[in-house]
Amino acid sequence: MLTVDFDRLGLTAGDRVLDMGCGAGRHAFEMYRRGADVVAFDQDADELANVLEVFGAMKEQGEVPAGAAADIKEGDALSLPFADGEFDRVVAAEILEHVPADIAAIRELVRVLRPGGTIAVTVPRWFPEVICWKLSREYHDTPGGHIRIYTDAELADKLTKAGLELDGKDYAHGLHAPYWWLKCAVGVENDTHPLVKAYHQVLVWDIMRTKGLSRLTRGAEQVLDPLVGKSMVLYLHKPA
Repeated sequence: MLTVDFDRLGLTAGDRVLDMGCGAGRHAFEMYRRGADVVAFDQDADELANVLEVFGAMKEQGEVPAGAAADIKEGDALSLPFADGEFDRVVAAEILEHVPADIAAIRELVRVLRPGGTIAVTVPRWFPEVICWKLSREYHDTPGGHIRIYTDAELADKLTKAGLELDGKDYAHGLHAPYWWLKCAVGVENDTHPLVKAYHQVLVWDIMRTKGLSRLTRGAEQVLDPLVGKSMVLYLHKPA
C-alpha cells in the first residue's frame, strides 16, 4: 500500500534515495524495485532486520534491475548520519506526526537532500485524523503514537521555511479513513468485531489486487481521496 507517487517524485533508476522512518519498508521496496540506490532508515532495529531480509530476497528472486542497491541504517531522525546533499530523493512517510522536534527533523531532511533534489512528505490528513482522536484516546495516546495533527498549511509552512519549494499536494487512502473511524469507535485493538473484520478483508483484497474488486475499490478511492483521504502528501524540491 503505497502513499507516495514515485513518478511525481521524479524517481529514476540509479537515484540515491533515503526512506526516512521506513518502518516495514513498503516504500523502500518499491524504490529498490524501480532501480534506485535505497537507504532504509529507522530507529527500530527489528524492523530494519526484516527490511534487510526482504531486500535480499528481492535480489535473489530477480525482482530488481542490475545496478540497483539497497541497505539499512539505524539512527536518530534528528541527527541523520549522512553527508550534506547526499540524496537525490527523500521520502518521509507518516513519520513527522510522531516526532516531538519536527522542525529539527525537517531541517535534517533538507540538509541531506541535494540541491535540485525532490522530497515527498506524508502525514495523516487533518479532518480524518481529528475524527479518530475524538472517537478514541487510545488511537493516539500511546508510546510512540501521534502527538500532533497537521493542517495542510502548517506542514507546508514548516517545510518551505526550512528551504524547500512546494511543487504539489495530494491525498491518498480514502478507503482507510472510514476503516480507522470504525476501529476507533469499537476499540482500536478490537480486531474481532464483525464490521472491522469485514472491512479489513475488503482492504486486504484491494491490496492484493483481486480481479474485479480491485477496479471497484480503485474507483471508490478516486472519489474518496479528495474528500477523506487518510494521508496528505506534499511534493517539494530543494532549490538548486
